[in-house]
Amino acid sequence: MTVIKNIYCVGRNYALHAQELNNAVPDAPMFFFKPTHAVVWTDGKTVTLPGHQGSVHYEAEWVIHIGSDFTPGAAADDLIDSMALGIDFTLRDVQSVLKKKGYPWLAAKGFLHSAVLTPFTDFPGIKACTKADFSLEINGHERQRGNIGQMIFDPQALIDYCGTHYGLGAGDIIFTGTPAGVGQVADGDQFDLKWGDVSLGAFRAALEK
Repeated sequence: MTVIKNIYCVGRNYALHAQELNNAVPDAPMFFFKPTHAVVWTDGKTVTLPGHQGSVHYEAEWVIHIGSDFTPGAAADDLIDSMALGIDFTLRDVQSVLKKKGYPWLAAKGFLHSAVLTPFTDFPGIKACTKADFSLEINGHERQRGNIGQMIFDPQALIDYCGTHYGLGAGDIIFTGTPAGVGQVADGDQFDLKWGDVSLGAFRAALEK
């Protein structure tokens, strides 16, 4: 199993996603954390989510795993040793309240099972990754599709910013942002995360009442 230390997440890194939620596009990468306890792996099992806390939204993302410690000038192609797809589950109603109060997002973003991950796979390099889209299908219908070439802040910019401001080391992962198409989870939804035409992981969502 892949070792995971820190979980960094990037908000508003696709312009159309920022627009769909009426959010301003940031001038610099906007990072937040999830605890490692939030991780759950896609192995076909059921993932339980806190539906009793309001609307739960899915956000499919390309996730990178860092294989060596960051040093200034280090290339993303050298630091990234594997990649996965993931879902940043969000308690949207809770997040809206936190935003209005100016509070941190932990309650909306860091709850148990909020960081779903497929198994990590070989990383072919940034240039090769731009030649394939990633997508999320729910109940057999495509809901999100993105390409890392559409990022506002590319992988190198994310790594440089994170490494410089917060530190970045072997075992850390970065959820790099979600494309447009986020929406509400329904009890029993079947999720399938795809890289190109290949499924990397699937699971069923169950909402606690």
